[in-house]
Amino acid sequence: MWTEQASGSGTRRRRERSPEEELHTAQDGWWQMTLRALRTLLLFSIILGLSLLLWGYVFQGCGPSPCKTSVCQDLLDLYLASGNTSVAPCTDFFSFACGNINRTGSPFQALAEENKRRVRRILETPGSWRLAPGEEKAFEFYNSCMNMSAIEAAGASPFRQVIEELGGWSIFGNWTPLDFNQTLSLLMSQYGHFPFFRAYLKPLPTPPYLPVIQIDQPELDVLLKQKQEPNYAQILREYLSYLNRLVTLLGGDPTKVGNDASYSLFINSQLNQFLRPGEQQQAQGKVFEMVTIDQLQRVAPAIDWLSCLQATFAPMSLSPSYRVAVHDLEYLKNMSQLIEKDLMKHRDFLQSHIIFGLVKTLSPALDSQFQEAHRSLSQKVGELTGRPPMPVHPRWMTCVEKTEAFFEPTLATLFIKETFKPSTHSAAMELFTTIKDTFISHLHTVPWMDRETRAEAQDRLTQLQVKMGPSEWALKPDPARQEYDDVQLGPSFLQTFLSCVRSRQARVIQGFLQPFSSHRAVNFGAAGSIMARELLHIFDQLLLPGGCPACDTRDLQKALLCLERLYAALPSPKGTSFNVSRTLLEDAADAGALAIALKAYKKRLVLFRGETILPNLDLSPRQLFFRSYAQVMCRDPSTQDPQDIRSPPTLRVHGPLSDSPAFTRHFRCPQGALLNPPSRCQLW
Repeated sequence: MWTEQASGSGTRRRRERSPEEELHTAQDGWWQMTLRALRTLLLFSIILGLSLLLWGYVFQGCGPSPCKTSVCQDLLDLYLASGNTSVAPCTDFFSFACGNINRTGSPFQALAEENKRRVRRILETPGSWRLAPGEEKAFEFYNSCMNMSAIEAAGASPFRQVIEELGGWSIFGNWTPLDFNQTLSLLMSQYGHFPFFRAYLKPLPTPPYLPVIQIDQPELDVLLKQKQEPNYAQILREYLSYLNRLVTLLGGDPTKVGNDASYSLFINSQLNQFLRPGEQQQAQGKVFEMVTIDQLQRVAPAIDWLSCLQATFAPMSLSPSYRVAVHDLEYLKNMSQLIEKDLMKHRDFLQSHIIFGLVKTLSPALDSQFQEAHRSLSQKVGELTGRPPMPVHPRWMTCVEKTEAFFEPTLATLFIKETFKPSTHSAAMELFTTIKDTFISHLHTVPWMDRETRAEAQDRLTQLQVKMGPSEWALKPDPARQEYDDVQLGPSFLQTFLSCVRSRQARVIQGFLQPFSSHRAVNFGAAGSIMARELLHIFDQLLLPGGCPACDTRDLQKALLCLERLYAALPSPKGTSFNVSRTLLEDAADAGALAIALKAYKKRLVLFRGETILPNLDLSPRQLFFRSYAQVMCRDPSTQDPQDIRSPPTLRVHGPLSDSPAFTRHFRCPQGALLNPPSRCQLW
């Protein structure tokens, strides 16, 4: 966890105003905005961050002889398995480091899976822990989740009870139609299901980074776009077969579901037509727009926005003038028209569509036959479209993920006690101190920064106080957060699951309503470049138009244009597209972070002589530095979210490396090689 402590009365901001009022204070000084950005950007996950820190410690801890510890051997095995040394590093360093990543998985994925195994060991040994009142519910939830014999013995009965709470179903012959918006409010607030749009609390991606209610496109079950899929007719048949299977599992007559299934498919297809890809939103400069609930009501009148959002985010006090962040207003307009013109005339079909979607949302708590039916659909559609099928996870992993989500305060504490060691803390503090000191001195070399801005930046970095490791929140969390009084266990696992869904939503909202606390999470340094990158993000505002009036704007724009052209000249991975202008801030942070981390690494070699290598890898210490930088980026480029504001992983490796003269020197890249361009940029 990183906290800013400075003298004066203006460094600690109070959250006394509503989010919509705060949104109008973006001009209150860029330092205040960057400090808020810091608090948002530098909160890494406890579990993943800890493991990455251990890796980063090994990178800097190896000396002049081959490192033969078990941890170094694990790293060597990973590097040998994920890389492809037959590729020329100066031409394609990403493949050199990550060429077999599809076979081995990304390092983040491997670490996440290992940490899930650690959490599993914790959950399966409750007698090893002194638990506070209420904490045992986390272990009971996990055991109930793993008790598949009880879940399958209950069959569809628990879900049929949910259907009754929603007014029944015409397929069962006992349907009492509820008001559409009443049904929608129940789905959103009580079952965590969002069939037509998503609504969630999240910080805005732009200053002042405050959390607000965001309205986004839905996550549709099967992405269908008529006449755009070569096997569209076969996909329809597979989807209809899947819906018939669901009706059978729920105890209904599949011969009576034909029209309902066809209409659900129609709704799915229509909503898909309205979706606007994330890259298109970015290209049009409309990632989101702030509108009041009253304005939203006029644009999409089929939804009773105030009542639905109030039910979902209670006890927040909403009003027609409350401002929400809408990611695609045109989609909501079209969705509303579809509901008004077509769906309201066929409420029984609409009810069927809602129930079909709800089965998927709640499938982790249902009989395994429901999950198997959806996996089979995913696999068949994947074969027809060429898309990867839904990954299959063992039951224990699903149960660990759900327990983590619902009982995070308890598991965070137990994981820290189990895993965190003093040596890890010392390594993290040493690494961060070196990175921060190097960054402070590095600011002298930034050509576009004026003297006053440089001095202010150095002063702020100097005052930045760091605490790494378990925070008071993790080691001594508020007992009230762990009692889970609102969690009701049983009688069925589905009822337990739904109780946990509501409890977690209530905790999220309560955290939003409480005054901001800088001590509510733990930040672990994953590696020097990651630390430097997050520090650089503090200064993003300086790079925006008008962000630094006193700076040499000509030099700044020249450096930004140079970096943009550098990335644009690099080949993108097949099947991916990105907008260089959209990713520029992240690209700048990546390139600057590599330069600062390398400086810090060189400084360490001066202060502490000797460095080890990984045996049989045939890389010098400095070559290993660049290899380790790339290793953190290793993942399949095709899995990147289209809305990601960062460049594809290949460019996150090749961009900074091609801008580094040291990389060219240590890998002896010839002139004309892809990663040895004729000119380089100096932004940071």
